[in-house]
Amino acid sequence: QVQLVESGGGLVQPGGSLSLSCVASGSIFNINTMGWYRQAPGKSRELVADISSSGMTNYADAVKGRFTISRDNANNTIYLQMNSLKPEDTAVYYCRLYSILSRAQYWGQGTQVTVSS
Repeated sequence: QVQLVESGGGLVQPGGSLSLSCVASGSIFNINTMGWYRQAPGKSRELVADISSSGMTNYADAVKGRFTISRDNANNTIYLQMNSLKPEDTAVYYCRLYSILSRAQYWGQGTQVTVSS
């Protein structure tokens, strides 16, 4: 089993910044993709950004140029640096790990990000 624990959410004013972290533990294989998804009230969960174990990144158009995803393989941790936040970025942000070998996916419990003045 794999456990994912997110941290770093909160309330920030428009134009501000927040950083999220997600630590994975358990039966983790080296070859995996980790990423951040978000779900706003009344909307479907959507990809924000993901990063492969080799460091290849993928971003949603809505966050390109504002958000940066990174990972620390030695500590099984990914980060999401969010800059120039907008009210429409308000959502619960979830960490996801997809194991290439087992083809299993795991989710964290989510962390709330609220962008409001």
